[in-house]
Amino acid sequence: MKTTWLLAALSLSVSAAAIAATDKEAQIVERIKPVGDVYLAGDEPVNTAPAGPRSGDQVYNAVCIACHSGAIPGAPVKGNADEWAPRLEKGLDALVSSAMNGLNAMPPQSAMASEEEIRAAIEFMSK
Repeated sequence: MKTTWLLAALSLSVSAAAIAATDKEAQIVERIKPVGDVYLAGDEPVNTAPAGPRSGDQVYNAVCIACHSGAIPGAPVKGNADEWAPRLEKGLDALVSSAMNGLNAMPPQSAMASEEEIRAAIEFMSK
């Protein structure tokens, strides 16, 4: 009886180890997979460049929503005219500059979106 339990426990341990090893292998494969694709001469590369600047809605959903949805105190919430009014009084150019370069707790967004896209996002959020 003891031998049966011992064999069952050993079998379970070996199975668990095999599953863990397979999972680790899958994680390693995922980490080392290529970042991009290689195209041979004559192949057509996939065009991943955007067709033009993103809309204010697209930029808001990709960049701004994390803070401007109400999650961060002090960040004016999209669509809240009272919170946007004092900022808009400074002018749209000043708001764009603040967003591009960062202001107070807001980090610079220049790496995340172009000036044109930031302008569109501000216009989208402030309405």
